[in-house]
Amino acid sequence: MALSCPSCDLATVDFAETTDDGQTRLHCRTCQHDWVHRPRIAIPATPPRSPARVPLNQAKAHFPTEADLTDSARHRFTELKGDYLSHQPMTDPRVGPYFTRYREIFSSHGLPQAAPADLKAFANNDIGAHPGNMSVFNRAWNELGDRAAADRVRGVIDYLLRGTEEPIEDRMQTLIDARGGLGMTGFKESLLTRTLCVMYPDRFLPILTYSSPAGGKKEIAASVFGLELPAMQTTSMTTGRLVFWSNDLLLRLCGTGFADVAHASQFLWWAQQR
Repeated sequence: MALSCPSCDLATVDFAETTDDGQTRLHCRTCQHDWVHRPRIAIPATPPRSPARVPLNQAKAHFPTEADLTDSARHRFTELKGDYLSHQPMTDPRVGPYFTRYREIFSSHGLPQAAPADLKAFANNDIGAHPGNMSVFNRAWNELGDRAAADRVRGVIDYLLRGTEEPIEDRMQTLIDARGGLGMTGFKESLLTRTLCVMYPDRFLPILTYSSPAGGKKEIAASVFGLELPAMQTTSMTTGRLVFWSNDLLLRLCGTGFADVAHASQFLWWAQQR
């Protein structure tokens, strides 16, 4: 079974020792990182300390709100929404059963036994939300092998959903940064957001990137609502926080009248092109 270092992702790993409690301690020849390999959900016994961040409420106070919407933007949005809702929405009948199945797989009792094939398929399936090109993830998975890669993905999902007491926005950032031995190459913003869409389908829009050339939540906010959200390159706000706050803002701006969150996201994609 091929293993890679959780610090540098290189497969230059040597066996170091077997600990008193029967676990395996490994050593990376490249970066000199030592760690204990846990064969199931690999949550460290001591959760990683997050770097100092601006307190959540203080940082969020600088994020745009509905009050920043201009009268002209509000009027244009109302017209677009009325036009869209006058047509019968098209829904994908596969999404409901698919999300229900993966909610069971990702549950606290289902995740430890989740089949590697199901975990890899989740990253490569676009039902309900398209995660984009997964070549980096697939290459890392193949280099690790099914068992080690599945262990890593189980650890990522479990930490995101049920990790430390810090806000989930900051747990997402810990996984994006791969701190404390957590994280999986290629299982970053889009797949973490897709996991949230599955687990909390009434809250998370199946729009999986904060900002992208094809249109993420930042671009949709600008084109549909005339709101300029912070650029990741120039803000001290973390990606994890921006992912959550932009999702919640767009959902509040959409308001009522949509069949569900997926219907609202379909409207946003449609309105972005108008």
